[in-house]
Amino acid sequence: MWKAALAETPREAFNWRLAFSVLCFGLMGAARGLDEGLIGTTVTQKSFINEYNLKLTKSQNATQLAQRTGNITAMVQIGSVGGALIAFIACDKLGRLWATRQLCTIWIGGVIIYITSNGNYGQVLAGRFIMGLGIGQTTVVAPTYLAEAAPRSIRGLCICIFSGSVYLGIMLGYFANWGTSLHISNSTSKQWVDATILHIIFAGLIIIGSFFALESPRWLAKVGRDEQAAANMSKLRKLPLDHPYVQAELIDIHDQLEREREATLGSGFLGPLKELFMLPGNRYRILLGLGCQLLGQWSGAQSITIYAPQFFQTLGVTGSSEKLFATAIFGVVKFVSAIICAFFLVDFIGRKRSLATGIIIQFVAMLYVAIYLTVVPSATTGKLKSASQKHAGTGAIAMIYFSGVGWALGWNSIQYLIGAEIFPLRVRSLGVSMIMCFHFVNQYGNTKAVPQMLVVGAPGLSPNGTFWFFSAVTLLGLGFVWFFLPETAGKSLEGMDELFNLPWHMIGRKGAALTAGKGSVAEAMMLGDTEKVAEIAREEQVETVDGKRT
Repeated sequence: MWKAALAETPREAFNWRLAFSVLCFGLMGAARGLDEGLIGTTVTQKSFINEYNLKLTKSQNATQLAQRTGNITAMVQIGSVGGALIAFIACDKLGRLWATRQLCTIWIGGVIIYITSNGNYGQVLAGRFIMGLGIGQTTVVAPTYLAEAAPRSIRGLCICIFSGSVYLGIMLGYFANWGTSLHISNSTSKQWVDATILHIIFAGLIIIGSFFALESPRWLAKVGRDEQAAANMSKLRKLPLDHPYVQAELIDIHDQLEREREATLGSGFLGPLKELFMLPGNRYRILLGLGCQLLGQWSGAQSITIYAPQFFQTLGVTGSSEKLFATAIFGVVKFVSAIICAFFLVDFIGRKRSLATGIIIQFVAMLYVAIYLTVVPSATTGKLKSASQKHAGTGAIAMIYFSGVGWALGWNSIQYLIGAEIFPLRVRSLGVSMIMCFHFVNQYGNTKAVPQMLVVGAPGLSPNGTFWFFSAVTLLGLGFVWFFLPETAGKSLEGMDELFNLPWHMIGRKGAALTAGKGSVAEAMMLGDTEKVAEIAREEQVETVDGKRT
């Protein structure tokens, strides 16, 4: 399917205007990445530890310290829950471009409050919460735009630019804090503030870039601005308006909108909400998206990203600079893996195979670390006695890097891609918003839980128990993907309806094969089904004429 879609895509569709739009919206992934990379290492900086009392004292035991650290790191996730909900309204009412500008403004405002806190714990929490209101919106606005603007043959690549930018942000955040730890004194807040200013730089670049990007043609069609939708589609594809490729996309968009209007269950917020949960095809979509988020977030790799220095310390890496350097290299590994997935896997071998490959790599890595920490419990104290224990410890550290490779190839790329491409246009923003809201709820719970899970003795699971838990969830995720996740590579956004209208037990395992070439003019044209193309085009013309008569 993907090879046929790529061969059928005109060369002109791969042009600088599309590349600029993809870069502008793809960079929004760095919002999350910067926060995860910076906060995970900031809470280990001596200047931040002293400024916000993140250490064991007579009045603060290990559990209380974990709670205080968790509150600071997780506050962006709490704000992101609200941000994901705001994004639904902003995307549909303001459009994808103005939604981008307002979220970047909120993001910058939160960063300013955070970095000017000057030891005020409450202000740190408030600033990071407001940052979350902006950052949470990026996970809805950017993947939605990228899915709508990209040619279907490279839709996976374009959305994976967003997930790759998450790791660009993580990598830059790790290296920024490592650099400031080496060159700025531990006695000044500049050690962590200077690195945090990266947030403002990225937000500013995205706002400027948005004024040179094109609005989503699908959103314009949805709000009735058909002429501008057609003009923007023509510009994004760098093809004349009457070109068959452009016309096929426009016909499919209007055909889906017409079907959705007939199936509508009311206007306002409640109408799309009822459609999302009462129509069987949409219900499968939302449950699929929620399942991917639940299993992905609790598979452990995201926790390692946020608390990387602590995990490296658990495996025997000592010294502040050494931990930060190991963490920075971890960011590089994830970034390179995400780029490989975007350019060579997610469209070429398909979403399902790419995700399964990533999960298997992640499972093997988590299982090794779990076994190692169970067999060599003294590893957490850094007291390895025999040469074999030291070699096994080096292997465990290597497996942390492999877990990052698996996460980047698997869940991290798919968790944004699937949500953005499976929903019909009328409920796309709402569906993606709900999925990402659930994503941040789980990430918040995960961020709060992991420091306490690592505590030896009640209420913790201890380090080895934590990795056994991650291994079990990862294995469960592999079964979920095999049975429930359909292959969507090469399918048009409008052709997804045919796929999700199948009986639920066939969608994941046989859906792609059963619906190849069905449901859209673009796919029928790709497979050379001229009768199907003519039939759908005639129906579209009749509907257009009838609409004008009424």
